[in-house]
Amino acid sequence: MGLTTAARWRLLLVAVLAVLSIVGFMTWNVQSDWAFIIEYRGSRLLAMLLVAVAMGVSTLVFQTLTHSRILTPSLMGFDVLYVLVHALGLAFWARLGLGSMPAVVFVLDVLLMAGIALVLFRLLFGDSVRGLHLLILLGMLGGLLFRELTELALRVLDPTEFSIQSGRSIASFSRINLSLLWVALVLTLGCVTLVFTQRRRLDVLNLGRDVAINLGVSYRRTVTLLLVVASVLVSVSTALVGPMLFFGLLATNLAYWISGTHQHSWTLVTTVLVAVVCLVGGQLLVEQILQSRLPFVMLLELCGGVLFILLLLRGVRE
Repeated sequence: MGLTTAARWRLLLVAVLAVLSIVGFMTWNVQSDWAFIIEYRGSRLLAMLLVAVAMGVSTLVFQTLTHSRILTPSLMGFDVLYVLVHALGLAFWARLGLGSMPAVVFVLDVLLMAGIALVLFRLLFGDSVRGLHLLILLGMLGGLLFRELTELALRVLDPTEFSIQSGRSIASFSRINLSLLWVALVLTLGCVTLVFTQRRRLDVLNLGRDVAINLGVSYRRTVTLLLVVASVLVSVSTALVGPMLFFGLLATNLAYWISGTHQHSWTLVTTVLVAVVCLVGGQLLVEQILQSRLPFVMLLELCGGVLFILLLLRGVRE
């Protein structure tokens, strides 16, 4: 079943807005040499596009696996878990007396993060049935625990490194970690390509575990693969700009409304476009057009938080 005519027009509008956001971000209020603009704004734009794609796709996959439009990897503490893993990796690296190798540390962090995320997913979403509110509470408590452990792990670093890493535990688009940009690009492209090839299986998984098994889907192997992919994408986003709690929730739920369907061939594309508009377009509006010094992440998280409360009050579940 395809999209309705109204949904096609909405999707076309979002696509146009995404293109205008990208073009506007690169060209608005340009008063310097184009080579410098491309180098400075281009790297920031690429980082924001990677974050938009990573957060949107990982949230959509996670919501399909958990059968809930409210639960996201960030709400379950996965982004803060990456910050903890990274802090432990830096502490261990410093104990060995080795030099800074951010790309190597990043890849090792992603692998360890994926393994821990698999264990947590099995514990939280195993055979026993847990209520939505209990899962949200466990996620919030897990996030608080991971933050405190991160703070403890960072204490063993030198003061300068402690200050840098503490700042990165809060999302910010003004201090994007550009040293990991190309590694993040490779990981994001690989993960998104893999998710798109699994879009038909995601449609089947959306029908439930028993239906998926009866239709011939290797349930445990597929869920494990997709959860690893979601964990890698969360790690990429968190490594670039820091943890964001509600951005993925905002992008996916807007995508559900715009597309009017749960077919992943459409929701994946729509989610990415919506995430680009929210992130790049919002940054363009606040930073360039309005020239406001208010952190854009705060506005984005505020909108996502309001949506989260509304969804929770309505009891939206899939």
